[in-house]
Amino acid sequence: MGLRRAWKWIGKATRRAGGHPGGDSGEGDSAGGPKPGRGGPNDWPTLVIEAGYSETLRQLQTDMRWWFSASNHDAKIVLLAKFDRARRRIIVERWEEDLPSPRPGATTTRGASVLGASGLRPKLQQSIKITRSPMNPALYNVVDGPLVLPFRLLFLRAPGPGEHDVVISIPQLQEYATDVWTQV
Repeated sequence: MGLRRAWKWIGKATRRAGGHPGGDSGEGDSAGGPKPGRGGPNDWPTLVIEAGYSETLRQLQTDMRWWFSASNHDAKIVLLAKFDRARRRIIVERWEEDLPSPRPGATTTRGASVLGASGLRPKLQQSIKITRSPMNPALYNVVDGPLVLPFRLLFLRAPGPGEHDVVISIPQLQEYATDVWTQV
């Protein structure tokens, strides 16, 4: 199945915690999920993108935690893009949830109560820095790229023949930076 036929972009995704009108809500800058969805019009996206120019990275990370928690862990990947105009830098973070690794000799009682019933916690999987090249201001340097989005988390299944993780290459990240800074 082609990637375009298997994926639907939702655009700005507004969701309410608990699925009821009085619940806490959030709106990602962009989101998407597999087609067909999980079974309803209010399915949570598997991928959420939060971008911030005036927000701090810490505020974006708070938004990321909300998406995982409010979706009851249905959101699988949250991408954060923090724009720093003064430094002409973009930080892209890929967050996923994971079970914490137990420390030798540690008990799980206290940790489980802090993490919640699921035991999952957000974990930074990748941090990419895109900065303007000092030698050529029209170019951008990418550190710790390319960006890799795990297929199994995006589509909620193992990849089939010819399917693989989605990779945003270094040239694509450089083009993204060019687009961002020409629009801001």
